[in-house]
Amino acid sequence: MRRSGSVACFLALCLALFVRPALAEPAHAIAMHGAPKYGPEFTHFDYVNPNAPKGGLLRLAWVGGFDTLNPFTIKGRSAIGLGLMHDTLMTASSDEPFTHYALVAESLETPDDRSWAIFHLNPDARFHDGHPITAEDVLFSFDVLRTDGAPLYRFYYADVAEAEALDDHTVKFTFSTNMNRELPLILGQLPVLAKHYWEGRDFADTTLEPPVGSGPYRIGDFEAGRFIRYERVKDYWAADLPTRAGFHNFDAIQYDYYRDATVAVEALKAGEYDFRSENIAKVWATAYQGEALDAGHLVKRDVPHDRIAPTQGFVMNMRRPPFDDPAVREAVAYAFDFAWANQNLFYGQYVRTRGNFDNSELAATGVPEGAELALLEPFRDQLPPRLFTEEYNPPSVEVPGEIRPNLRKGLGILREAGWEIVDGVMTHSETGQTLDFEILLSSPSLERLALPYVQNLERLGAKANVRVVDTAQFTNRANTFDFDMISAIWAQSDSPGNEQREYWGSETADVEGSRNLAGISNPVVDALVGEIIAAHSRDDLVAACQALDRVLQWTFYLVPHYHSESDRLVFWNRFGYPEVVPDAGPSVLTWWIDPDKDAALQAAGILEPR
Repeated sequence: MRRSGSVACFLALCLALFVRPALAEPAHAIAMHGAPKYGPEFTHFDYVNPNAPKGGLLRLAWVGGFDTLNPFTIKGRSAIGLGLMHDTLMTASSDEPFTHYALVAESLETPDDRSWAIFHLNPDARFHDGHPITAEDVLFSFDVLRTDGAPLYRFYYADVAEAEALDDHTVKFTFSTNMNRELPLILGQLPVLAKHYWEGRDFADTTLEPPVGSGPYRIGDFEAGRFIRYERVKDYWAADLPTRAGFHNFDAIQYDYYRDATVAVEALKAGEYDFRSENIAKVWATAYQGEALDAGHLVKRDVPHDRIAPTQGFVMNMRRPPFDDPAVREAVAYAFDFAWANQNLFYGQYVRTRGNFDNSELAATGVPEGAELALLEPFRDQLPPRLFTEEYNPPSVEVPGEIRPNLRKGLGILREAGWEIVDGVMTHSETGQTLDFEILLSSPSLERLALPYVQNLERLGAKANVRVVDTAQFTNRANTFDFDMISAIWAQSDSPGNEQREYWGSETADVEGSRNLAGISNPVVDALVGEIIAAHSRDDLVAACQALDRVLQWTFYLVPHYHSESDRLVFWNRFGYPEVVPDAGPSVLTWWIDPDKDAALQAAGILEPR
C-alpha cells in the first residue's frame, strides 16, 4: 500500500460545505476553513478504487455484547456498525481536515457569517422501504435527537434557534449566533431518520426491532450479544453518487461478538473472521506467529499514520474527594511509570501522551506565545502562574522502574497542600480525608497497567484498588459519574469544534451521559472552547486549541497514558485495497474481496467458501 500526504482522516464521520465568498449560493460541499479540495464535477475521492468489484462477506469482531439497535441514545448497549444503515445530510472526505460533500442533501447554502444554513435534499433520496426522504424527516430527526437522543446532540445543536421546511425538499436552520462557525457542518452530520417509522415508537427506549434506514446496508440477521450481519442494499439510492463511489464493496458485513480480546485473537487466527486492528501491544508482538503468517496467508502490517492522537489516560472525578483537590491530582501522576510499562508491557511500541491534541499542530508545547498567549492573557489571574513560564510535561523517569525521585516529588506536593501520612495512609491534616480510591476498568487487559500503578501509589500512602466490571456496568457507572478514577479515551479530530463543549464544558459537567467524565467546570475552559467554535481561520483554530490544551494540561484531570503513531493490522490475504492510503490510516470499508486471493486461500484449505 502506498501512503499519500493528500489524505487526512480515518473513516471520518464529519462533513464539510463550501461557502461562497459573498452571496449564499447552493454548493456541493462546504469546508470549515478555505475551499473544498474536490470541485462540483468530481467523480470519486482519491483514496478509493471506483472500479472495485462488489461481492463477498467481510467478517469482523467486537468484544462485549449488545441489547439495542438504536445507537442514538445512551440507554442500553447498541450494536456495532449501525452507522452503515443511516445516511446523513452530507458526508466527509478523508483527505481534508473538515470538509463535507453532498449526500442526502445535494447542496447547501449559507452566508459568509454562517448565521443560517439551507439544505436542498436530493429528490432521489429514499429509505429502504421506498419512502422518499423529505424535509419532514429531517425536521423530525433534528427534534427527536435533541429531545430523546444522547446528550451530545443537545449540545451540538444548542445554537440552532429555528428549523423549518421551506418546501418538501428544502430545510432551513436559523442560528442564534453567527459565532458558531462549524454549525452548518455539524448539521451536515445529522443522521436522517424515518419519521413514518419512529412515530408511535419510544425513541428513547432500547429496541431489537431493526429500524428503517436509508444507508448502504440494512440489517440482515442478528442474535443479540452474539452477532449482527448487514446486507448491502442492492438498489441503494446513493450508490452512484461521487461520495459513495468505491465504498461498500462487500455484499455483507458481519460482526461476531467475543467475550474478551484474547478469545477474539484466537478466533482470527482460526479463520473465524477476516480483519483486526490490533490495539494490544503484547498481542501484536507475540500472538501472530506460525505457518499461516510465514506463508503469507495471514498478513501482519504496521501502517504509520499522521492523524491526531486520542486523549487517553486515567481520568479523575473532580466532583468528589479526593480528586476535588488539585494537589492530589497532580501528585498521583508521579506514581505512574510509563517508561517501565512501555518497556516491560508494550515492547516499546508507544509514545507518551502529553495532552489532548498530540501528534498535531494543535498541541500546546513550550510556553505560550503569540496568538495563543493573547488568548490566555485576559485570564492570567485565574490560571496557575506556572502555565505561563513552564512547559507542561507528564512526570517521567530517566530509568524505567526508578520511580523514587518522582515519588519524592509527589510526596512534597501532598505535604505542601496539607496532607500527611497517618497510620500508613495519606490523610489531610484539616479535613481527615484519606487518600483512598477505586480505579474502574472495563477490560482485564488494563489490569497489567493499573496494578503496578497501584503498587507505586501505595508508596505515596495512597490506598487504591482496581475493579474490573462488565461492559454494561462500566457504561452505566461512567454515564452516572459513579467512579473515582476511570480509564477513558476521547477521539479527537483535525478540526475540533462543538464536541469540545461536551468533553470539557461547564454545562455538561453534571449531565449524565456526557463525556465530561472529569467534571471540568471552568469559565476559562468555557471561553476557550467558545474561541475554538468561533474560529474564522485555521490559524485562529490552532491558537485556540493550543490555549485550551494548555489549560487542561495544568488542570491535572488526567494521568496521561500513551498512543501509537501507526495502525497495526492483521488480516487474511483475501483483499484488494486502494493504492492511496490516507495519512490518517487505512479504512477496510474501501477494500474489496480479491477473487484470486480468495480462491487461493480456499484451495489451500485455509478458509472455507463464504
